[in-house]
Amino acid sequence: MKQMIVHIEPKLTQMALLEEGKLVEFAAERSQGHSLVGSFYKGRVVNVLPGMQAAFVDIGQKKNAFLYVDDVLHPHLEKQPKDKPNIESLLRVGQEIVVQVMKEPLGGKGPRVTTHYSLPGRWIVYMPHADYVAVSKKVYREHDRNRLKVLGDSLRRSGEGVIMRTVSEDEHPDAIEGDLNALRERWISIQEKADACAAPCLLHRDLSIVQRFIRDVFDPEQDELWIDSRPEAREAELFLEEIAHGGHRPVRMHQGHEHIFRAHGVQEQLERDFARRVTLESGGTIVLDQTEALTVVDVNTAKYTGGGNLEETVTKTNLQAAEEIARLIRLRDIGGIIIVDFIDMEEEKNRQEVVNRLEAGMSRDRTKSHVVGWSKLGLLELTRKKVREDTAVMFSKSCEVCGGTGKINLLSAH
Repeated sequence: MKQMIVHIEPKLTQMALLEEGKLVEFAAERSQGHSLVGSFYKGRVVNVLPGMQAAFVDIGQKKNAFLYVDDVLHPHLEKQPKDKPNIESLLRVGQEIVVQVMKEPLGGKGPRVTTHYSLPGRWIVYMPHADYVAVSKKVYREHDRNRLKVLGDSLRRSGEGVIMRTVSEDEHPDAIEGDLNALRERWISIQEKADACAAPCLLHRDLSIVQRFIRDVFDPEQDELWIDSRPEAREAELFLEEIAHGGHRPVRMHQGHEHIFRAHGVQEQLERDFARRVTLESGGTIVLDQTEALTVVDVNTAKYTGGGNLEETVTKTNLQAAEEIARLIRLRDIGGIIIVDFIDMEEEKNRQEVVNRLEAGMSRDRTKSHVVGWSKLGLLELTRKKVREDTAVMFSKSCEVCGGTGKINLLSAH
């Protein structure tokens, strides 16, 4: 069973997801900014850069959005030209286009946008121009994959694309068809608004953080939802009724003077799991350092000395670390390149077992990731799609004295 614990402040919403009491996801959203990812805009092309095969689009934000040539071509790879055309043949300055935000503004960069539109629903993801059917990779049985692919093909119209989500595996076809119809109507509404407004213009905003998590990871019949704000609890209740048609557990209102995160054991886990050094159950440690280019994770045996030989001790520590690293990456929403320096192991079967354990942990993550494998230096490389700013960055700032290095430069002039 999962628990969603939601804390509401006037300008901030924080959401913690617990699985069997253990913190696995944490997210926050500032009300005045609202997440841009998933939102649709009518924008105006302000610059076309042939050297970068990209364009900048004004969507009404502080920084212009970045649109790469691949995100202008047809979303179906088989329907793209063999030779990539020049961006100038696809876009011109002053042109008005509908775009969808796929990445939040990060650092000094503006948002990244695409014309490969997608609207996620409860059971499917609707892609109005993709012209193919795909099935979630987490549906493993071949006969289920084939059944869902046939169902998706029978429901979609010519030119439309559909991704059958994992939760659709055991769902009735009528519910899936209803989901598709609702998403199709939403797309028509977006198009009608685009025809009526001048760029830059917001056409459709994605769901709130609470609604997104209910849609994507919440089982209305089994999981618990706790909120410490009556208006937001009522709003969540109405959303659950809409998607579950009454077959859901009621939203629970947190009352009392104790903070909702402390009452449910979230605060203690947050403080431990967002530290630079995290201790494993065995006594080993994980040290996480994030830079602008990548995240480096170092694994140490620390206080764990084991009970058998060295290889056995090291492997046990690494296996525990692999499982914990997968959870921490998901929890902190770390994206980009990630390098893990596990403790050296001699036997290849042990190295493979660590990779398998990490991949199993990452498979529970909704964000796309890829375990690349061991480098020649014995480091394990992986990547994870970067969509939003890492959660840790949102709740921390660089030290004003050392600038975030953790060291003071004694060579600088006094």
